[in-house]
Amino acid sequence: MKEISKSKKLSNVAYDVRGPVLDAANAMEAQGKKIMKLNIGNPGAFKFEAPDCILDAISSNLVASEAYCDSKGLLSAREAIAAYNKKKGIEGVTVNDIYTGNGVSELISLCMLALLDTGDEILIPSPDYPLWTGASSLAGGTVVHYICDEKSGWMPDIADMRKRITPKTKAIVVINPNNPTGAFYDVDVLQQIVDLAREFSLMIFADEIYDRLLMDGKTHTSIAALAPDLFVVTFNGLSKSHLICGYRAGWMSLSGNKDCAKSYIEGLNTLSSMRLCANVPAQQTIKPALDNLHATDYLLQPGGRIYEQRKAICEALDKIDCISYVKPQAAFYIFPKIDAKRFNITSDEQFALDFLREKQVLLVHGTGFHWPEPDHFRIVYLPEVNALYESMQKLDDFLKTYRQA
Repeated sequence: MKEISKSKKLSNVAYDVRGPVLDAANAMEAQGKKIMKLNIGNPGAFKFEAPDCILDAISSNLVASEAYCDSKGLLSAREAIAAYNKKKGIEGVTVNDIYTGNGVSELISLCMLALLDTGDEILIPSPDYPLWTGASSLAGGTVVHYICDEKSGWMPDIADMRKRITPKTKAIVVINPNNPTGAFYDVDVLQQIVDLAREFSLMIFADEIYDRLLMDGKTHTSIAALAPDLFVVTFNGLSKSHLICGYRAGWMSLSGNKDCAKSYIEGLNTLSSMRLCANVPAQQTIKPALDNLHATDYLLQPGGRIYEQRKAICEALDKIDCISYVKPQAAFYIFPKIDAKRFNITSDEQFALDFLREKQVLLVHGTGFHWPEPDHFRIVYLPEVNALYESMQKLDDFLKTYRQA
């Protein structure tokens, strides 16, 4: 047979799902080595248990979930999501404005395909959740990254965002709470983004999957609630807040000025129908989950597992003199900075690979999240406290002799 090549559409897609670091980790595991994985936000892999209401909904509705549902999702699920939007202050969202998906990732890809043509630009934060950049590039768009400022707690730099807007810009992506930094945006920052979008007639994509994973008494505001006159697509789901990543239960809601987006919505409907529907058993969990919003709150309070793991990772990093960080206020990520000059680090991917090979600890390098400098890495602090302390001691030991060639 002749050689079968990948599509040229993938040539500009920078989505580092695998890469040499993960490939090396998998090869080491195949050799019987035990890898401490601090690379992926997967609660199920760290013995977190889903609330009983979720498990009961799955088991009791299996027979009722054998057929396709409406392409937008089960009515009971969409009614619960509509009520949740109203509780968040997002007005005017009906069941027809809501689409369920096999996780938010599927819906992000669908939205980018429906929106972007070659030459269209979209503003995405740096650092970002890399699926946003990958899906936008695959759809044919041009990604323009705006900077989130570490010195201001990883808040979006509004001035930087403004200077990157051109006549080709179609939308702004806001990830709040943020992955990979764990940052939480206050109302003032969100309002500035809304004002900017309003000034330039831009739509907003709001990734709010972590809106229920807040600590320190924080209260989340949906950006759509501040922008009733703009067209906003808000994404959310149960993977993180209800500890069921594998179920793939996500949704998106359309709000604001839908009249200006009639053609775009037609495109969303076409793509939604093409995949028939999201998996129905997972959709059965949405109503009971949203009826039990506080089922996992205890994990985020003093004494709770995620709260204590954040405390542990911060204490452990404090002992490494060449590492600094911004304390996260949400989710379960931290994005530390390493003194790259001290260790002659010109490739943070190589740094992560070297650390993995020597100490069997798997991190994600910062440039994998489209951060422009090789001086950051992300830690998922979901493992048990003792494992976090041990892995950071290994990092400290590693850095005592490390210098990149």
